[in-house]
Amino acid sequence: MTAIADPKMEKGARKERFFSKVNAADKYVSVLGLAWITPLLKIIGGDDPRSNGKEIWRLLGVPLLAIILFLSAWGVLAPKVVTSLGAVPGPAQVWEQFGKLNDDHARQRDKETAFYERQDIRNDKLIAAGKEDKVKHRNFTGAPTYYDQIWTSLKTVFFGFLIATVLAVPLGIAGGLSPYVSAGMNPIIQIFKPVSPLAWLPIVTMVVSATVTSAEPLLAKSFLVSAITVTLCSIWPTLINTTLGVASIDKDLVNVSKVLKLGTWTKITKLVLPSALPLIFTGLRLSLGVGWMVLIAAEMLAQNPGLGKFVWDEFQNGSSQSLAKIMVAVLTIGIIGYLLDRLMYALQSMFTFTSNR
Repeated sequence: MTAIADPKMEKGARKERFFSKVNAADKYVSVLGLAWITPLLKIIGGDDPRSNGKEIWRLLGVPLLAIILFLSAWGVLAPKVVTSLGAVPGPAQVWEQFGKLNDDHARQRDKETAFYERQDIRNDKLIAAGKEDKVKHRNFTGAPTYYDQIWTSLKTVFFGFLIATVLAVPLGIAGGLSPYVSAGMNPIIQIFKPVSPLAWLPIVTMVVSATVTSAEPLLAKSFLVSAITVTLCSIWPTLINTTLGVASIDKDLVNVSKVLKLGTWTKITKLVLPSALPLIFTGLRLSLGVGWMVLIAAEMLAQNPGLGKFVWDEFQNGSSQSLAKIMVAVLTIGIIGYLLDRLMYALQSMFTFTSNR
């Protein structure tokens, strides 16, 4: 005889599978800062709406309310503060300037496209006339747009952060494994960790100018100056956290590696790194945040291309729109900083088990 399925049991099984999928997806939406989606899906699936509603209010409602209150206070108080460049712009004025910066970018890209089209037409005519020797390919030299400045800053901070990581992680592993190496590194860390990027910048500028003598270097001097300054200031959180993470691994694991007579490389890759990864990633998140803050100051002081230079140029410009454009840059810097932290948290979630958000 064929067994007749109980509808209630079948419905309960489907519900259980649904919530299992929701819980499995929770870590992914949390990485994106969308943790409120999980309780919403649970309500849709028939879970307790009261408790899940409170969770949605905490994760989504309260932050939105805080943003609305902030924007309202900003809009009310900003016109009351008058500076040499005029009244402090409110949210509406800042949004308007963002739109203008976006339009400027579109116009500049149109000019670039038209430039290369004219160049191609001219070169095709020369080739058709048998004058290949007169064909020239020039790069478009228009002023960088706001988005170009953002892209330059992102490339610079990631290059500096990459150098800092390559240096800090091996040194941190060595310091965590050897108390003698840790004792040797400690005074260096304590001396140089508090040094401001404004102090490093002149030194880095002179060193880069003295060592990079090629007329057409692979990497521009301004790029190297900013990136190395980022490296010098962002290396310390990763170095400290890596050392601490390696030094605090379970001693039983270390004893097991001795009993098994594991080689140094096997010991590091199979025992040390998996145990220390959570703290290493915490250091990386801190380093990237520090590097982003340092970069803006370095670009502003050294007048190197990027968001920092954009802010300084607008301050020097002194037009009635400059303050609103500076506010656009401030908000952009903050949003990018948040997204960089989310990126590092996503990588941390992929390689470690962590509940930090």
